[in-house]
Amino acid sequence: MFQLIESIDQSLLLWLNSFHNGWMDEIMWIISSKWIWIPLYLFILFKLFRTYQKQFVRIILLIIIVIGLSDWISSGVIKNSVKRYRPSHNTEISQNVHLYSYSDGAKYQGGTFGFVSSHAANSFAIATLAFFFLRKKSKHWKWLFLWAIIVSYSRIYLGVHYPLDIIGGAMVGVFIAFVSYFIAKKYSILTLQ
Repeated sequence: MFQLIESIDQSLLLWLNSFHNGWMDEIMWIISSKWIWIPLYLFILFKLFRTYQKQFVRIILLIIIVIGLSDWISSGVIKNSVKRYRPSHNTEISQNVHLYSYSDGAKYQGGTFGFVSSHAANSFAIATLAFFFLRKKSKHWKWLFLWAIIVSYSRIYLGVHYPLDIIGGAMVGVFIAFVSYFIAKKYSILTLQ
């Protein structure tokens, strides 16, 4: 059964990864970068500050804890326990995977192991927390999940994650954000209106 799932995952990766061209390579490389999203992060922080001035420091601490947990669990625990090679490092399919090329011709391959995606875990954790905090103020915060999906898809496009890496990472991020948010509310660490 596991071999069937892995075969489907590889086939889906190769199909999704096959839709590429030079200008999209550059866009997906930028989307995958953490630095390009700093204005979005600052905007979220600004909205959180405007909405929850008295509890802003606690919210920031919760965000730091959630992102730290999300990154540590996805990269430090799961990747090092599962040890599933990224598509870019899988000798069975790597020659068929389109990888991003640097200007010097070298290929971006990411780290050795890819399950689960830290990009997916972290972006879905951020989207989930922002949604929980800001959903009553505006219905538009649900669009952060589209942002998380696009960031996650960029990792498939770049050939460094399988679809199941992304799904697993998204589940980790959402779960950690969900549990942390409700623990903070239950134990009155946050008293949100």
